[in-house]
Amino acid sequence: MKKFFQLVGLCSLFVFSFYYTEKTVSVVKEFDDIMIEIKDVAGKVKIKSEDATIKDDTIVPGRNGQEIDINKSYQKMRKYGRYDEKLLLMEEFKPKVSIEKNYQKYVIGGNEEKRQVSFLFLVHEKDRVESVKKIADDYHVKFNFFIESEWLERNNQILLNLINDDHTIGNLEVMDQNYAWVDTVIRRIAKQKKGYCYTEEKNDSLLALCSANKNYTILPSIIVKENPYKTIKEQVQSGSIISMRIDQTTLNELPSIIKYLQSKDYQITNLETHLSEENRTF
Repeated sequence: MKKFFQLVGLCSLFVFSFYYTEKTVSVVKEFDDIMIEIKDVAGKVKIKSEDATIKDDTIVPGRNGQEIDINKSYQKMRKYGRYDEKLLLMEEFKPKVSIEKNYQKYVIGGNEEKRQVSFLFLVHEKDRVESVKKIADDYHVKFNFFIESEWLERNNQILLNLINDDHTIGNLEVMDQNYAWVDTVIRRIAKQKKGYCYTEEKNDSLLALCSANKNYTILPSIIVKENPYKTIKEQVQSGSIISMRIDQTTLNELPSIIKYLQSKDYQITNLETHLSEENRTF
């Protein structure tokens, strides 16, 4: 019996020693300079998730919530013995209502909090796509090109080059017999992850067709018919989706438009980025 109580006592001592060791480690960790700095930063970068905005048959993307994984970041930095912002580990939380796979609505803009705009160029048979791409390269921006089948038949390699260079391709042939073929080339052959349809007015049949094929239907917030620079300067706002024809006026004014938007701290992005609900603080 005496040995039994001795064994119980030893076990109890071991358990309590382990408990208090853990408590001591936790207390020491809380006063560690690395942990203090991580928690200070964590309070500044935390973002609540934001649901996509749906009004009737339209949608604007929301935004993922974001916060620092404090314990994992601490464990990673302790290996190096110092605080390093590059070693922060983030957690993201998706909104309850998301644009992801929500194909049944017209997409009318990007999230206003992201300070982005996106250009859609309507590409017809003989349009000078490479001239637009050169401007994009010169100013380090990404565009979207919505194409017709006649252009695609003659420019397969240009299409691949655009996608490989992170420009986005959309389909202008929605209510046409060539819709399926253009969509197949973009999604299956060129391997673009997401598909996009284009319309300048609401059309239930078009929306249903695009939705059935898991394409987002883009309804631009700014449709430029003439005077591109003046029109965009007067109408642009954060989240704008801007459609333009490719003509000589567009080519002449596009550099000035880009410089104006960049001077106002707008980021010019492709639709993949513009409609994404991810956060990229780090």
